[in-house]
Amino acid sequence: MSEPPFRPREKLIEKQKQFQSIHKPTYLKGRYDKITSIAIPAALAATSLYFIVSLSLLFEAEGIYNMSHGIGKKE
Repeated sequence: MSEPPFRPREKLIEKQKQFQSIHKPTYLKGRYDKITSIAIPAALAATSLYFIVSLSLLFEAEGIYNMSHGIGKKE
């Protein structure tokens, strides 16, 4: 007892021909592909860079404050 296929074989062959004739990869077909492949990684890189720079500036400012007030000197 076998189940019937979800789609008819003719429609599957037609879709295969359509996708195989296109030179661009099938995962870059949608209209939101520029957002998912370029904008999101760029935004993640920008935010991580922002956090790294802001944390380093924060620690640097803390060190300057400690030096100017004589906090944490070794004797």
